Amino acid sequence: MIEAGDTGNAERLRRIEAVTDAALSRLDVEQLLGELLNRVQDLLGVDTAAIMLVDPHARELVATAARGLEDEIRQGFRLPIGQGFAGRVARDRQPVVIERIEQADVVSPVLREKGVRSLLGVPMLAGKDLVGVLHVGARTVRHFTRDDIQLLQLVADRAALACQARLGSIDRAAALALQRSLLPARLPHVPGVDTAARYVPGHQAGIGGDWYDVFTLPSGWLGMVVGDVSGHGLAAAVVMGRLRSALRAYTLECDDPADALTRLDRKVHHFETGNLATVMYAMVSPERDRVHISLAGHLPPIMVSPGHPAELVTLPVDPPLGIGRPQHRRTTVVDFPPDAVLVCYTDGLVERRIETIDVGLDRLRAAIRPGSAEDVCVGVMSTLGVDQPADDIALLAIRRHPTLG
Repeated sequence: MIEAGDTGNAERLRRIEAVTDAALSRLDVEQLLGELLNRVQDLLGVDTAAIMLVDPHARELVATAARGLEDEIRQGFRLPIGQGFAGRVARDRQPVVIERIEQADVVSPVLREKGVRSLLGVPMLAGKDLVGVLHVGARTVRHFTRDDIQLLQLVADRAALACQARLGSIDRAAALALQRSLLPARLPHVPGVDTAARYVPGHQAGIGGDWYDVFTLPSGWLGMVVGDVSGHGLAAAVVMGRLRSALRAYTLECDDPADALTRLDRKVHHFETGNLATVMYAMVSPERDRVHISLAGHLPPIMVSPGHPAELVTLPVDPPLGIGRPQHRRTTVVDFPPDAVLVCYTDGLVERRIETIDVGLDRLRAAIRPGSAEDVCVGVMSTLGVDQPADDIALLAIRRHPTLG
């Protein structure tokens, strides 16, 4: 004989298995959300089921997937967090039950048009992050039980993790695409020097805001930039793109690297508040015999020439961009002997969590030998073993051609 309690337990188990089915993992996110809504409708015996995802920039919920409320998606329904039924769920991050919709604050006209009488909504959370809201509705007055709430929360948790993973994947792909589109497809051919560069994305920390740039100026000078926006992901890559474009514009108006970085610092303080970046901007003279360099919190370049060991170039280091108040910056003039190579890089090349920065710099110095810019890059990357770095790496080398007698 089957006891009533056993029947109840079996039903709860059936519900849980229906929404934790391993086969669902093989679906893409859009298919997964649709299938979860179908199963929720069946298990709870409801007439509508919908998912609204958070737009963090607008602080709004956006209708994303629905069963019985498809008009919300077609109309592009959006709801400010804190307003209406779903907005309240998102604001409080707690389940909300409305047994009689006519007595509650429900903003969506589609819900009323469909004759929905009772609602249950739960937050979609991934860790501490609010991803969205999952809600269901019935056209008859309905009392949702504790088991109903727990089941819907279980579905919401699964949907939230899937959406969060998808957003992370999209962000990484978009950041990488943006970053690569802003890196030079090929370095310019410039008389008197040869150049080479490398960029390797960080595999553990994700995409960041590292970049390098080489460009000729109308005056005949050659501009060289290596920079690093703090943080990772699409946000850092977007800021990097804006700084790169702004600095290029300033270099057309400034004959002094420090002046260009001062203007870029003002831009960061005004338009990129809260962001921080380190930048090295160098200008190589038309004769290619000297380099004017300004550092904004960036590691100094390394120079090597035949018969001499690789050494850090002695330069004053001004604060990074975005720190404190904009201030006057300094430029240092460095001799650039024939056949010398100047190596510029971001900190991902030398920093290791278990070492001081000096250890990494010494390792980099030991890896640099005189030669073509391409040979120098090959030697550095192979010697330092940075196929899968913890942080992004940008490396730029420029060699002055030997003087022909």
